Amino acid sequence: MTETSQAIAIYVDADACPVKNEVYRVAERHRVKAFVVANAFLMVPQSPLIERVVVGAGFDAADDWIAERAGRGAIVITADIPLASRCIKAGADVIGPTGRPFTEASIGMALATRNLMEDLRATGDVTGGPRPFSQKDRSAFLSALDVAINRLKRAGFGGVSP
Repeated sequence: MTETSQAIAIYVDADACPVKNEVYRVAERHRVKAFVVANAFLMVPQSPLIERVVVGAGFDAADDWIAERAGRGAIVITADIPLASRCIKAGADVIGPTGRPFTEASIGMALATRNLMEDLRATGDVTGGPRPFSQKDRSAFLSALDVAINRLKRAGFGGVSP
């Protein structure tokens, strides 16, 4: 496939993403374009397949940039539940850094849980954050990303030409 045909694209909500290096390796292996989106400069590998996108410092600027481009053939990597919801509605595949896929069936519960936890933290009833990121999470992420790319390839989407 060429870049002008239906190519798979990966969009990484990169500011606090613990699996950027894994995305780079998978993008290279599958010849898929990856956009690393952040509010500040981040180092990325020098590759025509990896593109750094630095957005303005405005609230949700990175989320807005990703959501505007997400659609069928896109894979969005984010832990941000509202961004995941926006991208699912646009037809994108969405995967959390722990390998958890967000789907139309699961996003409603994820939003409700996020809102509940936000309320509990605000009242002081819950003071901890998420559990530490583990090697098991990293492996689950790699597996979920590989599954998503292969599913899109079977659906007729492809990578970029050399």
